[in-house]
Amino acid sequence: MNTHHFSTLRGYAGLLLLSIASIGCRTQMIPNTDVDDTPKNREIVAFCERYRKAVEHRDVRFLLSFAGSEYYEDGGNADASDDLDYAGLEAYLNDKFKQAKGIRYEMRYRRVSEGRKKLILVDYTYSASYKIPSEEGDIWRRRVSDNRLVIRRDKEKFKIIAGM
Repeated sequence: MNTHHFSTLRGYAGLLLLSIASIGCRTQMIPNTDVDDTPKNREIVAFCERYRKAVEHRDVRFLLSFAGSEYYEDGGNADASDDLDYAGLEAYLNDKFKQAKGIRYEMRYRRVSEGRKKLILVDYTYSASYKIPSEEGDIWRRRVSDNRLVIRRDKEKFKIIAGM
């Protein structure tokens, strides 16, 4: 074996060891998410899972208990007519859930980060399937989109202040 071949093999061996070492140093993710596995993130994802299940059960009372008194949605546009605050949240949820006979709501957590004023930002992709009545009978509809829950810690609890 010539010297050039030997140094090339040593180089590949070094790269292989470096690759293996970097894999070992990778941050673990919470299963079925893209979120770093830390105690804080596990607590936040567990809270969001309780929220997700309340959506599936159409449990308005439970969802309202998750909302902070300063809850506010601007509808993503400049039109104030579709803005929603805490006072309007109950009517909005009741109306939406009355229309659906069944809901399947899945969330794929993409990132948990800290926003301004120590708010917690939970970015996720959701898949919402819901059964609605039609003239031909009940039909299933599906929507997939990205969303963000904005959460603040309220003593030992979390409160959602935007994103429901």
